[in-house]
Amino acid sequence: MGKVVIFSAPSGSGKTTIVRELLQRFPRLEFSVSATSRAPRGKERNGVDYFFLSPEEFRQAVQEDKFVEWEEVYSGTCYGTLRSEMERIWQKGNVIVFDVDVIGGINLKRIFGGDACSIFVMPPSVEERLVKRGTDSPETIECRVAKAEFELTKAPKFDHVVINDDLAQAIEEATRILSDFLAR
Repeated sequence: MGKVVIFSAPSGSGKTTIVRELLQRFPRLEFSVSATSRAPRGKERNGVDYFFLSPEEFRQAVQEDKFVEWEEVYSGTCYGTLRSEMERIWQKGNVIVFDVDVIGGINLKRIFGGDACSIFVMPPSVEERLVKRGTDSPETIECRVAKAEFELTKAPKFDHVVINDDLAQAIEEATRILSDFLAR
């Protein structure tokens, strides 16, 4: 088993933007593609952004114990971390980077303990970021904002909290955190 880095945040926090930058800065980091039972949004690609499974395929994978962790994040929509994806990255000698929802992040930290560095990205305004992103309906945004309020209460369960009110500063703080963790 190798090291893992866990990024979690409420939807619309900018965590994916931070993770993409860190993947460029640290060659040993490799993104773990999660599986989901939802359909692709926008320009998302299977095997790149997510492994898109039908609800039936997802349930079958759960029954076959193919996930390290999984959960129903929104009603009828599941996300999970495939064991095969983790093994693929570790076999290359790389450090796994997860970009997961808050409960998934807490679960992964519990599973990997000291081999994991968990970072919670705190958004300045979830609703504002979701509206600017322009990928969700007003009803979906309302649902995500309500979920975000709950998720914000979970920040203390993470090793580090990075406030993303200035993207460049947030990236620099995350870079310092990862440099320290990878040096151990």
